[in-house]
Amino acid sequence: MKKIVILISGRGTNMEAIVRACAAGGWPARVAAVLSNRPEAPGLQFAESHGIATGVVDHRQYPDRTSFDAALAAAIDAHEPDLVVLAGFMRILTSGFVDRYAGRLLNIHPSLLPCFPGLNTHKQALEAGVKLHGASVHFVTPELDHGPIVIQAALDVLPTDTPDTLAARLLECEHVIYPRAVQWFVEDRLHLQDGVVQVINPAEPQLLMAISAGTPAAGV
Repeated sequence: MKKIVILISGRGTNMEAIVRACAAGGWPARVAAVLSNRPEAPGLQFAESHGIATGVVDHRQYPDRTSFDAALAAAIDAHEPDLVVLAGFMRILTSGFVDRYAGRLLNIHPSLLPCFPGLNTHKQALEAGVKLHGASVHFVTPELDHGPIVIQAALDVLPTDTPDTLAARLLECEHVIYPRAVQWFVEDRLHLQDGVVQVINPAEPQLLMAISAGTPAAGV
């Protein structure tokens, strides 16, 4: 059975979705720990209420990213995870940390990568006038918000959308695609070649289209 460690900085709604999907779906895995860089993160309470080990590595207690990342890696490695999942973890990680978990570090970014990396993606999308916006689950590489894409969700941008309404509608889709990507990983169904990820045994759609109201629809 594979072990998963999830990193959060706040409420961790994607973490909640993964925990629930793992339990409901009977995955060959368990969430071994939820760790945060903020002791006040509400998601820690959710994890504890579900019998999951928690821990805090407060970035404010370290003088630089390198020393913080070393402490974080030690906390992660104590649980001997097969997969590390970034679920709203609001820290930029050093190349050394990323390389340590190469091929077993997943992130979700609220845009259709490679478009709109970085922060304020919904505002960026609206200002660019795009008609589709979305989210991407990808393997983490040292380059920020890049890396092989596992699955994406896309939805229509409405004329009435604001950054907040767009974010809220997209979050529903994130709660579908992130657990799906994690499940594929723990079932050994992700095949990576030349920077491209395919789902095997059997193949499955890696794009989820949502109707305008934000309700997830079937993959295509």
